[in-house]
Amino acid sequence: MTTSPKLRLNVLDQSPIRPGSTAREAVLETVALARLADRLGYGRFWVSEHHNTDTLAGSTPEVLLAYLGSQTSRIRLGSGGIMLPHYSALKVAENFRMLETLFPGRIDLGMGRAPGGDRLTAHALNPHNTFSEQDFVEQLMDLQAYLRDDRVPETIHERVMAIPKAATSPELWLLSSSGQSGLFAAHLGMAFSFAQFINGHGGAQAVRTYRERFRPSAELPAPLANMAVFTLCADTEEKAQELRAALDLLLLRFGKGERGALPTPEEVRSYRFTAEDQLHLRQNHNRVVSGTPEQVHAQFTALAAEYQVDEITAVTITADFQDRLRSYELLAEVFELDAISERQLVFQE
Repeated sequence: MTTSPKLRLNVLDQSPIRPGSTAREAVLETVALARLADRLGYGRFWVSEHHNTDTLAGSTPEVLLAYLGSQTSRIRLGSGGIMLPHYSALKVAENFRMLETLFPGRIDLGMGRAPGGDRLTAHALNPHNTFSEQDFVEQLMDLQAYLRDDRVPETIHERVMAIPKAATSPELWLLSSSGQSGLFAAHLGMAFSFAQFINGHGGAQAVRTYRERFRPSAELPAPLANMAVFTLCADTEEKAQELRAALDLLLLRFGKGERGALPTPEEVRSYRFTAEDQLHLRQNHNRVVSGTPEQVHAQFTALAAEYQVDEITAVTITADFQDRLRSYELLAEVFELDAISERQLVFQE
């Protein structure tokens, strides 16, 4: 299938701990997936931040990214994202300046203001976190100032700088599942990513509003946006439906406040869906794209047109790691990404 060369594909990985697996295995699977995505020609590989959960192993994106950089060659690496209210803007700036120093031109700093867990855990991470929009905006402005080496008189930036200084800077992205951070991104001249895998409604409008209100910055002269969606691609419709059923049940349970690993096929087959469950399944429908390569290609193409974006981020969780790898392989094939062989990869020293 011939496709438009404009549509690029990215990966957002949450280091899911599969049924019967461990946190270490989950992280090692993220590393293996990053190497595969690098070889297959994906544009970005982002890792998430979650806390106080035994189903996702990704709690410290900046630490994981440092290792992923040593294991990949050309793919951009980033956070999807750093939950900025938990930390000081200076420390985040220095973490990502270090990453940019190690892997110049390859680092994305994606940020959000959600807790990445429950409010009690957020308080433990930062007892002074007020969840205030104004505080978040001020943190973003501080972060920009540190990364720009601004010396603003009569502010902390007159005397404090972020080190190490690097010849390049990370791309700054704001992540959102509601659109509010899109307004912040537009005002501050940052890139914007909408998480349709969290909220299946309103994303295209949020991106349109971001573009309409975008103000150029020193880092970004024109608006830059993408969207992220749960993606399950399989060789057959039957297999895709099996993977989709497990994810549907996981999202259904999560919506009820039930935490747990991805259901096994046996659990899915034995579950009896109520009328209320069916309603929730319909509400979650747009959060997931699934099917054969041709079917997913058509759905991605439609999403790209709806959002007016030239890159889409796939978020894939399966009970079998090989199904996760296969989904990304099939996507790369149908979109004719710029794949190379393992021996063609050149790692930075």
